[in-house]
Amino acid sequence: MGFLDWLVICGYFVLMIVIGVWAKSRVHNARDFFTAGGKLPWWLSGISHHMSGYSSAVFVGYAAIAYTAGFTLYIWWAIGITFAMVVGAFVFAPRWPRLRQRLGIISPLEYLATRYNVPAQQVLAWSGTALKVFDVGAKWAATALLLQIFAGVPIAWGVLLTGGVTLIYSTIGGLWADALTDLGQFIIQLIAGITLFVAVLSRLDGLPTVWTLWDKLPEGHGQPFNGQYTMGFVLVYLLINTLSYNGGTWNLAQRFIAAPTGDSARRAALFSASLYLFWPLILFFPMWAAPVLLPGLTAPEQSYALLTQELLPSGLIGLVLAGMFAHTMAMTSSDANAISSVVIRDIIPAVWKRARQITPASELLAGRVSTFLFIALSMGIALTAESFGGVLGLLILWFGALVGPIAIPMLLGMLPLFRRCGPSAAISSWATGLVVFVLIKYVFTAQVTALSGDWKITVEVAGPVLCSLLVFVVMGLVAPWRRAESDALIDSLSSDVVAEPAGRAG
Repeated sequence: MGFLDWLVICGYFVLMIVIGVWAKSRVHNARDFFTAGGKLPWWLSGISHHMSGYSSAVFVGYAAIAYTAGFTLYIWWAIGITFAMVVGAFVFAPRWPRLRQRLGIISPLEYLATRYNVPAQQVLAWSGTALKVFDVGAKWAATALLLQIFAGVPIAWGVLLTGGVTLIYSTIGGLWADALTDLGQFIIQLIAGITLFVAVLSRLDGLPTVWTLWDKLPEGHGQPFNGQYTMGFVLVYLLINTLSYNGGTWNLAQRFIAAPTGDSARRAALFSASLYLFWPLILFFPMWAAPVLLPGLTAPEQSYALLTQELLPSGLIGLVLAGMFAHTMAMTSSDANAISSVVIRDIIPAVWKRARQITPASELLAGRVSTFLFIALSMGIALTAESFGGVLGLLILWFGALVGPIAIPMLLGMLPLFRRCGPSAAISSWATGLVVFVLIKYVFTAQVTALSGDWKITVEVAGPVLCSLLVFVVMGLVAPWRRAESDALIDSLSSDVVAEPAGRAG
């Protein structure tokens, strides 16, 4: 990286901080801090949802998949998320802002105390919050690794730089800052992605490369399914993506909660779906072309970074790196905001009853402090990642396994079809998913490895979530649960309301 590259990177970080400072003027209470006061425009909500949906892992892990397997990456990831979001636009997304309208929620788990009970809410809140700290810490470390590859910057300085900037604008501006920086980051990564796309076309056959490339790639790279990425794998991830991107991943639920109405949330979901449908075709193309431009790589996860260094001049390399930062910072800042809302609205009131009577100003201050501490703690984990060794990897894996089991009672609990699934179903579903994951990963490892084809993939990836779903549904049928307050809430989510409640403090 040359001087121009560093200038671009520094300009990018300064821009993010400026946006955060400006967004502070829009934050007057905790509702503004965590849900933008329910005034986030649908187009901004859609862009923020898209940007918060993936990190710089796309440019490392997914680049390796594109290098070794080809076009199938677009099928199982981009098309899968697109389909999940189209379904969610009509089933899940409109219900999130209606929960805010009815209950004044500012946390995606807050409504679970009414829908189920406080113990069920607390199980999901504590487990998800604790494990997310390690997940975000790993993302800081991965982003710092990219900076080390590009510029030789030590990992510690990379963590402090990217995490520190995110800490500043997220703590100051809340969800408004997250969403507005997501918009700026989207524009930057759009320019960066198109720049590298054009550079690849110029190095090869020009525009005809779009359709002539596939004959030059290894066998199977132009097929929708290749290697282990089979039809079964795609269907498995379709289920997981449907749960995750429609709110099972808390920071994505926040984008819908912040929408003014159910219709606005629906449009935001459809807009995000369209971005997942079209943008990856540009973003992934250099990754698909990498086997032609960089044949014989022994470390395919470095293909995107190496292409950038080889094809782009000084200044544009910094732009592409800023685009990579953009995704991780968008995801981690939104994670911090969502987790902090759960801590402030769900966890603290359960362990300290007086927290329910705090003033709006105090709740806003608590939200900022919680956001600051969450990001700082995750940065500390990233800085000491080597000392965690297998423990860090273990907890990251556990978080991945808990996405489905946590999402099932959260999302299905909003639907009339599952109104008879109560607190016992929610807790049993969560526990089953966790137990099945542990059995698959650490007890029956040899037996699972011996399986072949779709069965192995289904057991490894979908086993926990499918078992969790089965338990949730069966318990609702075998031991149906009824409570008038819960039924009334579910029935009320079919339409918007004109006036929203003030909710608790803030």
